[in-house]
Amino acid sequence: MARARAVLALAVLLAAPCAPARAQEHETPAPPTNRWSFAGPFGKFDRGQLQRGFKVYREVCQVCHALKLVAFRTLADPGGPAFTTAQATAIAAEYQVKGEPDEQGDVKDRPGRLADTFPPPFPNDQAARARYNAVPPDLSVIAKARGYERGFPRWVGDIFTQYQEQGVDYLTALLQGYKDKPPAGVTIPPASFYNEYFPGHAIAMPPPLTDNRVEYTDGAPMTVEQYAKDISAFLMWTAEPHLEARKRSGMQVFIFLIVLSALLYFTKKKVWHAVKLHPEELKPRPPSEYPRA
Repeated sequence: MARARAVLALAVLLAAPCAPARAQEHETPAPPTNRWSFAGPFGKFDRGQLQRGFKVYREVCQVCHALKLVAFRTLADPGGPAFTTAQATAIAAEYQVKGEPDEQGDVKDRPGRLADTFPPPFPNDQAARARYNAVPPDLSVIAKARGYERGFPRWVGDIFTQYQEQGVDYLTALLQGYKDKPPAGVTIPPASFYNEYFPGHAIAMPPPLTDNRVEYTDGAPMTVEQYAKDISAFLMWTAEPHLEARKRSGMQVFIFLIVLSALLYFTKKKVWHAVKLHPEELKPRPPSEYPRA
């Protein structure tokens, strides 16, 4: 009996250091589910929202985060923010990118072109780490790289509802999840900020958005909630710029398979119709009964 008590006490002591961390992990709420124009099999991007999100990125996010995989020309591609080629060219020219080596081997900066990608805010990771004590992640595919576990039975329903917006829902909640003070019993390390949706709740990035920080000219609300939704939608497009074409092709294939299945069914009925009505003709006969040419 004494031995059992000793083992139980040892188990309690070993589990005690893990209890606060586990408690904080379990307290992380699931991000709210938002309504997105690009959700579902017929979803499409809201062009106005993509342009607003691009504005938020340029005025807020690009100070720290890069879009290394996004070319300027995609801003004018079908299914994107719907900028004209002239507008995309003008946007590219506002950036300075590394040019080709000259005859002396020197590399000089030049205005960006449509074929160039968005230049990073830092020349290398060491420079970013020296300034922020960390390397801010590239945002090109962040909407697909981040997400959260839906858990049972929600993921079962996602199969039928085709819910694929975990990433943008998480980003939207993260940008709105900052709190001035952590709850009682939660300790945040120095130079970190409390965010109720970030795993572990301690995030190094300070709150990037405030009301009226980015000026909208289309009448959209200039609030943190609207900013968060717009930049998340824009990052969904950068992560999957061909989303509309993919859904359109998928629907065409789906319709084709339905028509093909119907044709195969009626072809089978036609081919085997006589056999079904006269099964006795399938009985084997001696060779002498078969007609001769």
